[in-house]
Amino acid sequence: MDIYSDVTEQFIIEELAAITGVALVAAGEAMFHNQCTPCWTSWYTGHMYMTDLLRGNRKKCLSVLRMDRRVFRDLCSELSTRYGLTPSRELSVKEIVGMFVYTVGNGVGNRTVQDRFQHSGETIHRQFHNVLSSLIRMSDDIIRPRDPTYSTVPKYIEEDDKYFPYFRDCIGAIDGTHIHASVPNDDRTRFIGRKGVTTQNVMAACDFDMIFTYVCAGWEGSAHDSRIFSTVLSNGNSKFPHPPPGKYYLVDSRYPNQSGYLALYRGQRYHLEVFRNGLDVSTPREAFNHAHSSLRSVIERTFGVLKNKWHILSTMPPYSFRTQVKIVVACAVLHNFIRLHAMDDPDFTAYSDDDHNLHVSGMEASTSGVGASTSEDQPFIGEDLEMAALRDMIAAEVFASY
Repeated sequence: MDIYSDVTEQFIIEELAAITGVALVAAGEAMFHNQCTPCWTSWYTGHMYMTDLLRGNRKKCLSVLRMDRRVFRDLCSELSTRYGLTPSRELSVKEIVGMFVYTVGNGVGNRTVQDRFQHSGETIHRQFHNVLSSLIRMSDDIIRPRDPTYSTVPKYIEEDDKYFPYFRDCIGAIDGTHIHASVPNDDRTRFIGRKGVTTQNVMAACDFDMIFTYVCAGWEGSAHDSRIFSTVLSNGNSKFPHPPPGKYYLVDSRYPNQSGYLALYRGQRYHLEVFRNGLDVSTPREAFNHAHSSLRSVIERTFGVLKNKWHILSTMPPYSFRTQVKIVVACAVLHNFIRLHAMDDPDFTAYSDDDHNLHVSGMEASTSGVGASTSEDQPFIGEDLEMAALRDMIAAEVFASY
């Protein structure tokens, strides 16, 4: 019995050793196989995918690349001929730009793009930043007023009796929007915006064709709009397009009614939803606020298009914050490029009506609240008497037209 037990124990030990050895060899072979076998080997390559998008159904291209294929080809040409984007040994400019637009348009991560385009994570990352750098170089040429002298009345105003001739000297609108930000825990407090999530506060100006003429990104979500505004205006290096004498932007209650910036009457009904669901206009101040709100909605609708097109702005990956700021600017560049090359783009068309589309979720892009102005009916500190007189004159004229 004792001899039998010894033999059995020895047999078990030998069997376990054999099994363990086989398992270790198998694990080693699997590890070696995984290291040596290419990961992205699908027959449907990124090049084939881009070819399908650019030659196939137009709606599919609009859905995936967020722009018409003609506009996409023009974008690739511009980036390669004027802004330093070059192809690699394996990737064409169209595929490189396609990977970037696919990322920011659909708000997907590096691994998803790897699988879709069949390239390594390092390649995706490197080419993403190459396109990002090219778009930043383009920003100086495309995020600016098309007519720096503002010598003509915008057609949007001139062709609408609600606004002309009352707002004939208006050149655009200014507002802020909150963009999702991924920041380290140590920085969370100062980046938490009004909705309790971490954001960067972005100030922008636009014209009445929903084209950005200025974008200032990178402020923490807790920064007040008026602080950003005053800093931008006082910074000689900000490249902000200041209005020439006699011209002005429309701004809301968080900005001062000062020379070049026409604000609403505080303490009065203002937002379009309130007028739509409430009593008719009964005073010159309400008439002015109604017209001002309707015209100034162009900046809210512009933010709406921006966020509707580029989903990365709502689900920002944990890039460095410097890169996140660049992504916001790059999306504004793409926004302007599409608008300038395709005025009939469906996303812009969906936001074209100033009185109809403010209920769309994208309108939450603006930092404006809803309802009547919550500020007391007193002048903003530093209010300009000349602008106050202009506002009173416009109010009287608009009210007389009701």
